[in-house]
Amino acid sequence: MPIETTKWDVQDYLKTPEERLAYLEAAFEEGDPKLVSIALGDVARSMGMTNVAKEAGITREALYKALSDKGDPKLSTLLGVLKALGLRVRVISADEAA
Repeated sequence: MPIETTKWDVQDYLKTPEERLAYLEAAFEEGDPKLVSIALGDVARSMGMTNVAKEAGITREALYKALSDKGDPKLSTLLGVLKALGLRVRVISADEAA
């Protein structure tokens, strides 16, 4: 008898600001730029790409492209998206992070 599975969708787990923040923190901790970009895209989709793009000052299509698995967002796009998501970047020493 085959095992029944259901489709897993990250959007089911990004409903609150706390869930979104934890997801992004985990992606940034991995240190993989592609993973960070995809995670930002997931969070942006959970909040509505049109609204995030408008707040970030770019088109929705450009936002989809920048935050895709093949995307490589410019720093200005990254900072705009973070601001639109209500987040900011904080730099701390690696020693302090540990």
